[in-house]
Amino acid sequence: MGITGFEAPQDVVTPAHLVAEPPQDTGFEVSPLPETSQSKSEAESTPPVVPEPQPSSQPLQPESDLLPQPSMSPPPQGGEMSPDSVDIGGGSFSQDESEERRRRIGDELVERGVITKDQLNVALQHKKITGEMLGSILVELGFIDQSVLLDVLAEDAGVGVFDSKNVSYDSGLLKMFDKNVARKLSALPVYQRDNEYFFAMSDPQDVVALDTIRRHLPRGARLRPLLTSPAEISESIDTAYGYASSIKQILSELEEGEVVEDLTTLDEKDMFSHPIVRLVNALVFDAVKMGVSDLHFEPEENFVRLRYRLDGVLFTSQTLHKQHWNGIAQRLKIMSQMDIADKISPQDGRFNLEVAGREADFRVSSLPTVHGENIVLRVLDKSASIMPMEALGFSEENREKIRKVQAKPEGIIIVTGPTGSGKTTSLYSMLNEINDVEVNIQTLEDPVEYSLPMIRQTHVREGVLEFADGIKALLRQDPDIIFIGEIRDKTTAEMALKAAMTGHQVYTSLHTNDSFGALPRLLDLGLKPGMLAGAIVAVFAQRLARRLCSDCKQPWTPNDEERALLGFEEGDALPEMFSANPEGCPKCAHGYKGRVALVEILTFDNELNDLVARSAPMYDLRKMADEKGFKSMADDALLKIKDGLTDIAAVSKVVDLTKGE
Repeated sequence: MGITGFEAPQDVVTPAHLVAEPPQDTGFEVSPLPETSQSKSEAESTPPVVPEPQPSSQPLQPESDLLPQPSMSPPPQGGEMSPDSVDIGGGSFSQDESEERRRRIGDELVERGVITKDQLNVALQHKKITGEMLGSILVELGFIDQSVLLDVLAEDAGVGVFDSKNVSYDSGLLKMFDKNVARKLSALPVYQRDNEYFFAMSDPQDVVALDTIRRHLPRGARLRPLLTSPAEISESIDTAYGYASSIKQILSELEEGEVVEDLTTLDEKDMFSHPIVRLVNALVFDAVKMGVSDLHFEPEENFVRLRYRLDGVLFTSQTLHKQHWNGIAQRLKIMSQMDIADKISPQDGRFNLEVAGREADFRVSSLPTVHGENIVLRVLDKSASIMPMEALGFSEENREKIRKVQAKPEGIIIVTGPTGSGKTTSLYSMLNEINDVEVNIQTLEDPVEYSLPMIRQTHVREGVLEFADGIKALLRQDPDIIFIGEIRDKTTAEMALKAAMTGHQVYTSLHTNDSFGALPRLLDLGLKPGMLAGAIVAVFAQRLARRLCSDCKQPWTPNDEERALLGFEEGDALPEMFSANPEGCPKCAHGYKGRVALVEILTFDNELNDLVARSAPMYDLRKMADEKGFKSMADDALLKIKDGLTDIAAVSKVVDLTKGE
């Protein structure tokens, strides 16, 4: 039902280079693989780089004097960093944290408006029970984003912040110590500037790590720590020193040797070292790291095509030899707990993996085709944070409408749209806005896609716990707010409406084309107009359009037809507008990065409820809504084009801008 966020992750590999080999990792919890050692010469000869925006299967080697440097907050000027001057207590990474410092950091976060006083108190109470670091607790509970916490801690400590995107590592610096030492120190040499050496570190207060690094530096050199999270330093170390199990290497291994394709004949010890297993793990890791929403394994007559869906668009990632498909399909079905012997029936499954410190769920579908089983994996990156509505692209006008709707004590709020339109993301964001210790929020979901702090989430299972029975159970749990993943039948719809009419605020979703379509859809399920009138307080409809890359978008002037479409009269002054750069840039490669929500919000007052109760024609409902200032998705799309967030080409793929003309 949706995705966690519309922005692509910062460490996404650009889709124009999916045919190249982005660094891979195979260290999954579900399938632990022995780490393959790598020689220094191998690490030195193949440092990962950020490719130029041109098709190539070979990684580019940058000139040393043009080596891209990571984005970071500047560290303090002065002498060499000492342990005493790098105090990051209060965060996730300090080992000796005082109560006074914890509270000072917490109070600073409150003063900045990053967290509330209630959230700080909850985190401090949690710390007394668990003994965890305050920063870790704030991130774990979803009160603060990891990047925001790092910025605050780094500023307080007087160090820079390491950002792994667009980084090329200097193989000469990596020779200071090998990968195992880097892991032990949780430190990574990033780049050198004159006599200063910049190291990414998860704990710049680690005396042992600092002393070890200094012993490897030239005499008189200055050490400049850059703060980062443990998960990012671990992933960056893997990236910098390369992977012994990259996709390219595994495919070469498969081509050069005789490989047993039937995984059912292998014992458990051999299973996890098998190249097919490592290949599947590497492909899945690639998908999670890039932030794709779906993986498509598509067998053809003589080969297998692997495509990734990123920002709503499919890109070809790999073309695999058909002789390996039987083993790959077996591995995917084993992971998904499907029947590997059944190749003629559609099957569904799921599995969970921890990939480089990020938890991800996969929903798997297998469908027999003339060339073999077509397998599609839906990726749910559960480690992704819930984004605020502003970041999702909701305009200030729409955010104000949502705030007014959420201020109502009871009623049902419906979000509509097709699969993949971001309904779940928007609903989670709305719930997160009102998530507080003073309210009891409970959910029924199929499945629970992302964990929300302080919210009781229940997974609906067919034949075990259905939506209708789940709602009955929830109503006995003294909820203030109920989230029902989707209304699929009359019984669920009736229970949701009854909950809304008995003093509860209910959030749910439907599959309709626009906000007005929710009414006939509910009537088709068998509900009576009198039940709908007064119970529904708002219906949101939305689509996702590709967002222009902020780094390379280019100025755009509309032609006469486009001017009319945008609502400009002849002679009107035009705002500065943009279109996608088809050549892209290293950040995006194709002119777009992430997606933005196109939204329409239909709110119900007494007059509209009266029309609903009288089963008035849809024309009358639309006319009255327009008189009250209703703005359609097309209106919102045009506004976002004028604001430079997207362009006509992207919007036209998801919204009919000519509708109503």
